[in-house]
Amino acid sequence: MTVKQPYNPHYDPLKDTSPGEGVDYAPSYWRYHAGPPPEDDGPVTDDMEADVVLIGAGFTGLATAMFLAREHGIKAVVLEANQIGWGCTSRNGGQGHLAWGRLSRSQWVRKWGVDMARQLHANSLEGFEVFKSLTQDPEVDCEPQPLGNLLIAHSPQAMQHLEAESRLCNNILGYRTRTLDRATVHRDFMGDQESHGAMLEPEGIAVQPLKLAYSYARIARRHGARIHTSSPVQHWTTENGIHYLQTPGGTVKARAVGIATAGYTSPNLHSLTAYRNMPIMANSVWTRTLTDDEIEACGLRSTILTTDTRKLRYYYRLLPEKRLQIGTRSAISGADAQNARHLDVVHAAIARKFPALAGIETPWFSHGWMDISHDMMPRIVQPDPKQQIFYSQGYSGNGVSFSAYASRQLAALIAGQSLPERHLPIFNSPLPAHPLRPIRRMGQHLLYKYFQVLDKVS
Repeated sequence: MTVKQPYNPHYDPLKDTSPGEGVDYAPSYWRYHAGPPPEDDGPVTDDMEADVVLIGAGFTGLATAMFLAREHGIKAVVLEANQIGWGCTSRNGGQGHLAWGRLSRSQWVRKWGVDMARQLHANSLEGFEVFKSLTQDPEVDCEPQPLGNLLIAHSPQAMQHLEAESRLCNNILGYRTRTLDRATVHRDFMGDQESHGAMLEPEGIAVQPLKLAYSYARIARRHGARIHTSSPVQHWTTENGIHYLQTPGGTVKARAVGIATAGYTSPNLHSLTAYRNMPIMANSVWTRTLTDDEIEACGLRSTILTTDTRKLRYYYRLLPEKRLQIGTRSAISGADAQNARHLDVVHAAIARKFPALAGIETPWFSHGWMDISHDMMPRIVQPDPKQQIFYSQGYSGNGVSFSAYASRQLAALIAGQSLPERHLPIFNSPLPAHPLRPIRRMGQHLLYKYFQVLDKVS
């Protein structure tokens, strides 16, 4: 681990051309709890050649390197601007949902019809098994909590929507979900005072996300991959189908490039990824260790991953070490990231949901950028068939589990295989661009205001 710069809380992928070089981790609890990072290969120090280069050492870059080596015999070079798991990977809630993007299953039906929704659902179950098997791998240390997924209704209207969604899951997709009333939620799971009931899904695994990433890195390097930290790609040219990636320490020449930079993708990296994601900031806090009396007062009877139904949703859970983790949307720009009002929003949510914890100390507070696709669906593609450039992005806040499957598919594409699932929407087209990109932040501000109103009345 080579730290050259202190953590910069104001970094903004739409404003800054680079996330830095050797920047320290954000001060998240995951970083504190995960222990020392695994050994890496240090910064690039000379010109080199590689068959495949992966840009970004988060979940996707690391797992793709792992799958390339284990399943295809390709020893990739991973270029990371800062540290292993530095971006979204170390700043999320550790919630592994059965979710491909942001759209609900009922939205799949409305957009593509029942047949395609069934195929997408089958694909999501298949993909989730990749994630599940990794959390059970003896080489992977990630503290898995395979208890399912609890979606809390924040209003009576929201509960009606969950009941309809559950019927669709059960009757059309054959996915056995259950709806729970408020009393059952309080008796069996948690005493969330905002709950008007919930939908319980059987699939869902909570993890310690940075430990998961560290495990991917160790396995990838053991199989021959190289991970170069403090090595941002500063310039990228392509000549006669060969890519030249310039880093501060030397230029890496590669046959193929996989882009795995998610919400930290600079518009200057490459034209094929420029403005294909909308970076959205989320923040997260972790409380001090709760006492047994506090846990009893809050009715925290499970460590199941939990999300509420707000448009500006909260995601939260009791960690095995008896801390409450909770996160939600945050600032719109990096410049505003440290504004105390964003922390106040989370503290207010804790007090509403669990009054016994009002005013509790939250020693860890961090924020980071997610890659929200403009149509709320991810992509795993070779966007231009004439170029050996591939990406997997647009996870829209559901990358913890999806990234495992996405990485396996991305590795197959890079290895030259044709995917049997290529007819599905997440494989058959690149991420859509945004037609109003110069004013997206203004639109986001107005949308958040609108969502705040909706969350109060529906």
